[in-house]
Amino acid sequence: MTRPAAQPSERSPQSQHANRPTPNDATDVHHPFDAEFFRDPHPVYARLRKLGPVLKVALPDGSRAWLVTREEHVRAAFTDPRLSVNKARSRNGYQGFSLPPALDANLLNIDPDDHLRLRRLVSKGFTPRHVERLRGRVVAAAAHYADRLADRLAEYGAADLVAEFANPLPLVVIGHLLDVPEADGRAFSGWVGAMFAPSHPGHTAEAIGHIHRYLLGLIGARRAAPGDDLLSSLIAARDADDRLNEDELVSLAFLLLMAGTENVQHLISGGLLALLRHPEQLAALRRRPELMPNAVEELLRYAHPNQMAVRRFPTEAVEIAGTRIPPGDTVLLSLASAHRDPARYSEPDRFDIHRADPSHLALGYGLHYCLGAALARMEISTALGTLLDRFPDLQLAVADGELEWRQSFRSHALRRLPVSVSASASGSGPGSVSVSVSMG
Repeated sequence: MTRPAAQPSERSPQSQHANRPTPNDATDVHHPFDAEFFRDPHPVYARLRKLGPVLKVALPDGSRAWLVTREEHVRAAFTDPRLSVNKARSRNGYQGFSLPPALDANLLNIDPDDHLRLRRLVSKGFTPRHVERLRGRVVAAAAHYADRLADRLAEYGAADLVAEFANPLPLVVIGHLLDVPEADGRAFSGWVGAMFAPSHPGHTAEAIGHIHRYLLGLIGARRAAPGDDLLSSLIAARDADDRLNEDELVSLAFLLLMAGTENVQHLISGGLLALLRHPEQLAALRRRPELMPNAVEELLRYAHPNQMAVRRFPTEAVEIAGTRIPPGDTVLLSLASAHRDPARYSEPDRFDIHRADPSHLALGYGLHYCLGAALARMEISTALGTLLDRFPDLQLAVADGELEWRQSFRSHALRRLPVSVSASASGSGPGSVSVSVSMG
């Protein structure tokens, strides 16, 4: 079971100097995941890339892993068949969350044969045609939560965009796909947040227990009264065609709910923050809304919350960038570091919605490319477009240095995003409407 990410007082003595750019060899153990990293991981990654393309690092739980830091090698590792995502291949060290088997048999932990079988079963909920049919619901939900945000701003002068807008919006979409009530979606989102950033010892185990019990109850209810939602279709595959076993069914439901909310929530808040921090880019996007698709791709590269791809385990000894990694060791592919690699991107630390090559690895690569990529892009672009249209004077309500970040080495995400508008803009604008939104 993982424990909360290390705080500054928990750092070992050698961690005080681990980020100095000194010659690296395979015996060095680096300690990068400290308070500086939690505030802003990118300067830390810049130092790590200089130390080497593959480094042995200590994780907050005390285990060791190999961290791949450069884009060329991260991309190649995604498609290396010797790097398995199956935890059964691990011989020691970090494995990720200690999930019960009923939550662990999901697409993130399964190698090609079973992965493709499960992916085919769930993919029909994410075809471009189905995603487009969801657009009206997403637009209506974005308008509804923008109204709610406007009400809070009018009443209090400032509001938390995470709580009022970014968090609830994706719950509408995944709630529709799986027929999850809005209140249940909020609870589930809170449990997932506790998994990534527990606030006390045992919090992760408590959250996982809540998630497991909820999913069992949800599947039981849908099995007794099937609907036309995606979860009912997966249950039919389990019960009628015997293509899913029970653990696979629960694990797929877990992955759909987690992946369908967690990253999109943080990309909306983190994406807006990136725009507010770069007013010239924000102004360009307001002038030319047709740049939104390119802006979303740049946000996925520049501000994606996920720091790592899913951990991998060599099935045999492998060599990455000249470093030999024994079978069964844990390999972490640093997406955040790869996305700021100057060998791959011109001026990688510059946020530029006009970037000529906005490609990235934020949504995976190869077999593990994100099944819901088109849906995520549509949600993010709709959310940001709604905010830009509705709140022309939106601004941070606190100093940048007062922003609170999740204390996790896995995910660099805002806890809150306090925003405000000028007094004349805080009321409902011309043509604004109140929209009733149901999770069903």
